[in-house]
Amino acid sequence: MITFDKKTLAGAGIIVILSAGLLIAVSLLHQTPAKSRQIFRDALSDMQEDDYSNAYYLFSRISFLSNLKPIALYHQGECADKLEDYGTAVKKYQMLFKIYPSNKLSLKAKYLAAQNLVKTNPELAQKYFKEILKSAPDTDYAIAAEYYSGLLLMKSYTQSEDMIFPLSKKDDVENYFRHYLKKAPSGRLALNVINDWLSLDKTISSDDYLMMAKSCFLMGEYKKAQELLNKVDLKESWAVDVQNSYALNNIPRARYLTEWGLMHHARYIDIEDIENAVNTYLKFSPTKYQGATKLFYIANSKGKDYIWDLKCSYTDSQYKSQCFKDLYLKFPDSKYVDDALSQIFLETIRKNDYQNAKKIGHDFLNKFKNSEFTPMVMYWMGRIAEKTHDYSEYMSYYKSVIARYPDNYYAYRAYLHMNHTPGPIITSYLKEQDVIYPYKNKPSIIRELVNLKDYDVLEEFARDDDFLKSWIFYMKGDYTKSVVIARNAMDELAVKPDKYDLRWRLVYPLHYYNDIKKYADSSGNNPPLMLSIVREESYFNPSAKSGVGAIGLMQLMPQTASEIAVKHGIKKFTLYNPQQNIMLGNYYYSFLKTYLSGMDVSSIAAYNGGIGSVNGWKKSIYYNDTDEFVEQIPYPETKNYVKKVFRSYWNYIRIYNGNN
Repeated sequence: MITFDKKTLAGAGIIVILSAGLLIAVSLLHQTPAKSRQIFRDALSDMQEDDYSNAYYLFSRISFLSNLKPIALYHQGECADKLEDYGTAVKKYQMLFKIYPSNKLSLKAKYLAAQNLVKTNPELAQKYFKEILKSAPDTDYAIAAEYYSGLLLMKSYTQSEDMIFPLSKKDDVENYFRHYLKKAPSGRLALNVINDWLSLDKTISSDDYLMMAKSCFLMGEYKKAQELLNKVDLKESWAVDVQNSYALNNIPRARYLTEWGLMHHARYIDIEDIENAVNTYLKFSPTKYQGATKLFYIANSKGKDYIWDLKCSYTDSQYKSQCFKDLYLKFPDSKYVDDALSQIFLETIRKNDYQNAKKIGHDFLNKFKNSEFTPMVMYWMGRIAEKTHDYSEYMSYYKSVIARYPDNYYAYRAYLHMNHTPGPIITSYLKEQDVIYPYKNKPSIIRELVNLKDYDVLEEFARDDDFLKSWIFYMKGDYTKSVVIARNAMDELAVKPDKYDLRWRLVYPLHYYNDIKKYADSSGNNPPLMLSIVREESYFNPSAKSGVGAIGLMQLMPQTASEIAVKHGIKKFTLYNPQQNIMLGNYYYSFLKTYLSGMDVSSIAAYNGGIGSVNGWKKSIYYNDTDEFVEQIPYPETKNYVKKVFRSYWNYIRIYNGNN
């Protein structure tokens, strides 16, 4: 019989315990990727159900050898924050940015740790904020760190009665606050910055008061903005004061300041503020032409070219060309001369002076290779060649427009002419395809997060990729934000991807298409065209409401919707209901189209500008075809609206129909 003494048994117990611990450690270290993913999924599920304690525990089980470990540490910090265990949260965030300093989440983890330490360990918090400012100065976290750095420095002196707050340190605080407002005038912390800055016992300059006033205006704090504007010399603040006075419904003051400021003190003002003041003035003018004309004769320095360009845009067609010629000659270096020259070019075509039009067109294309008007001039150069029967030249221009600007309105017009399509409608067929993850080749961790549907963390990895950011918002159900982000990102690309690129689906998604097709078909409308109206009117936001009261996906005025509903025997409806809005919008468009002899271009114009306006334009404008009519629509808003809707239509056909 074998026996063991107490020391031997104790030693054996320690060995067993150590062995068990070693087995657990080994099992964690050698956790299979599939096991890590399953634990991670379960933890995310618990987080979504607000079971933060169990989620915290599950995330702790992710192996340190897993590429999900840094993300698990981040989520543990979040769970601890939710449980108000801020000390543990800080520890987890610290583990993340110390062990994985190059991870995309490390910067945010350091910022969150610093936020948690503001009250309990301000010195360490300040250290972290300064590190963020040094290592990532152009990030949102650095902008917020500017505020907290200033606040902590200020509190380090003001919370102790025995400490003298030296002027040099006050200057440092002020610089932190100033940097924040310059970088994020409408940021989440802007009002805190302003209130803390105003509490600083220090003389504030007029420039800084004006900067604070701009922030308050952008944040909708109009009364506070006015108080700050009153501390600034009016000759320096009038342009911002115009916008703020209008927001406070003080129209007489806004009118007086615009006229007085442009006449005497434009040289003191930033050009962007002048342009905003002018745009505000036009909102309460009897007509935009009258408003622009009055300001044109008042202005005599900075901003004159902008007002001149506006005046020309709203001038009657018979005088428009001369107006732009005068602008072009008076301000040859203005940023608006490309607009002026393009309009001179169009007017020369309207006079059938093709020889001079070609010279002007060549001049434009040599001077302005990347202007927003370049595709228009290229297209019309093709139209000139077509009118003069130069087949090879006009095909060359049309193909160039489509190749260089594939998603542009003028690519759509070029396609119609190349294929001798008689009307504006190419097809009603769309091959319905879902928005899907837009990339094939991305880092493995991003693919992992996509598969795990950890969208909140993915946002951190999408800081430098707006298309990925757009996809995340799409997956979260925020379709409007998704479309706007993708649209802006695509506009930024100098060279557009081919139509099969999955990013296009983010720019032009098929939201509500089944309902749109159902009511378009029953109303005799073109479904992709109706989809395009929805996109341009609301960007698929069923809760959208315009400043004039238009509501829902198709932005219908309540009175118009009521009249249409009565005609179709509909007794009850709500314009915020997507299906009902789409139904009434299609009925309204069908009415417009019937009234306007079945012409889609006229109907789209009427949808924006009204039937009366369209009928008036048709009588007063001399035109031979659709292109000439669209270019001469007197309301710039309506002209641009027509182009935007048909641009969307073209892109929907291009992306979801393999024949184009």
